[in-house]
Amino acid sequence: MTSMHSPQQLSLKRRVFSAGSWSLVGYALNYAIRFGSSLVMTRLLMPEMFGVMAIAMMVITGLAMFSDIGLSQNIIQSKRGSDPDFLNTAWTIQILRGLLLWALALCIALFVFAANHLGLVAKTSVYADPYLPYVIAGISIATVIGAFRSTRSSEASRNLSLGRITQMQLVSQVAGLMCMVGWVWIDRSIWGLVAGYICSTAVGTLLSHIWLLGTANRWHWDGAASHEIIHFGKWMFFSSILGFFANNADRVLLGGYVSSTTLGVYSIAFTISSAVVQIQDVLIGAVSYPALSEVARERPHDLKRTLYRFHMLISSFAYFFSGLLVVCGETLIRLLYDRRYDQAGWMLEILAVGLLAFPFSLPMQALLASGLAKNFTGLIAIRVATAFVLIPLGFHYYGVPGGLWGIVATQLTGVVSIVYYQIRYGLFDLSKELLVLPIFLVGVIAGEAFNFAIDYLAKHASGT
Repeated sequence: MTSMHSPQQLSLKRRVFSAGSWSLVGYALNYAIRFGSSLVMTRLLMPEMFGVMAIAMMVITGLAMFSDIGLSQNIIQSKRGSDPDFLNTAWTIQILRGLLLWALALCIALFVFAANHLGLVAKTSVYADPYLPYVIAGISIATVIGAFRSTRSSEASRNLSLGRITQMQLVSQVAGLMCMVGWVWIDRSIWGLVAGYICSTAVGTLLSHIWLLGTANRWHWDGAASHEIIHFGKWMFFSSILGFFANNADRVLLGGYVSSTTLGVYSIAFTISSAVVQIQDVLIGAVSYPALSEVARERPHDLKRTLYRFHMLISSFAYFFSGLLVVCGETLIRLLYDRRYDQAGWMLEILAVGLLAFPFSLPMQALLASGLAKNFTGLIAIRVATAFVLIPLGFHYYGVPGGLWGIVATQLTGVVSIVYYQIRYGLFDLSKELLVLPIFLVGVIAGEAFNFAIDYLAKHASGT
């Protein structure tokens, strides 16, 4: 029997496959570059420098999320997403927002500087590091540069045309790495990390204008477009603020409890565990969300089926690596880093448990694609409230391990709320959820095999 598909369905399937392929290849290369640079930098720089950089990046990311009105998501979801007037209005708003972020970042840097000199910050915390205010001010330059990024990136994402975006990201990543390594080779200071970040942003912004296809941006203001952007963006604004706390509650809270050295070690564990999350985010943000948005606009009755096609892939990946890292985190850290970072091993094994919750961000994107931004925001609010209760309680009673278990508990308890909304809007299928759970055990077995292989090789090497 011949399968019949409309040209539109075939087009979407081909675009999803192409976009997914580009996203995975691009992420693999991108992560290899970042991971390789991390191995090099941890041998050239002191752990506390990574702790300071983690807090400074958290500040810049926080400002960006506190002012986010979902410009890219709006372009992807809106029926006017290909209209030059709409795109140029979005670009104008983006520039104004970038300038505002820069000014706010400088104010925060000044506040941190004053707080340190007035003795308002505990001397043992990361926030008391004398380099922190200067690093915040330095990397804030990237917010101005990035504000001029072309909307062609969002156009390409809307159409699931990710080949050139992936190439652009890789080139900017390599440029940033070369700048960072070159700087640190001459001057082994934290400013090499800052310079690399600014360079990568500048190259990416330039390439978005000259390498990508689409509408050439110019300064423009369209009243109807701005109204639509602001109307859509009001819930995205609140969800982005909440999203900052949801995604950074660990560093916000731990930064006030531990030293920059401990936070720097934690950042290594976080970087490895978040690699799985970032792959998922690439697939969801660059592939799943545009596809779900198109289905929600044109064939809403197919939304649940489309959602679970993505779910099978994303959940399988997350569950496997959760099981793997839960049992071999310490072995992996000892293999990759020197003894100064040994504590990151048990931290990684705890954080790996939380990976079980991350596939449930996919149905949240399905709600957003359906125009249910209010529900999307509510789910993030629940997670933030839980984080600011469980993480401090865990740290108070059990120290750093308790704080980390508080992070994991926050992630897992948020699943209950997500499932509630899935059931409410007819987007939940229990049989398909249970189908992929055994993959966690496959990951555990693979982790034990990895531990055995490394131990065997180590004993064999010492015996010879």
